Amino acid sequence: MISKLERRNKIKARIRGRISGTAQRPRLCVFRSNKQIYAQVIDDQAGNTLVSASSKGLTEGTKSEIAAQVGEAVAKKALEAGIDTVVFDRNGFLFHGRIKSLADGARKGGLKF
Repeated sequence: MISKLERRNKIKARIRGRISGTAQRPRLCVFRSNKQIYAQVIDDQAGNTLVSASSKGLTEGTKSEIAAQVGEAVAKKALEAGIDTVVFDRNGFLFHGRIKSLADGARKGGLKF
């Protein structure tokens, strides 16, 4: 029997084999824990995190609404840094719920992916 974490790591490795962030089109990587959600815009060629946002300090609303706020925040910071197009990395998580809310929030904030 394969555990949830092992399953996610297999999916994550498969995804990361296909996508990579560049300076022109960095990778928007999402991590979801039980309580918080984090988003980073990463340039894999240089190995730098360009922009990041998290749900720490946000308490108003449901987890999905908070994830949408994090998506908008990371989009705002990315646009200020001159980044308008990214590659979305769901990091092995299924694309629904909070991950989808964050992606929709980032699109609403002006990011293209």
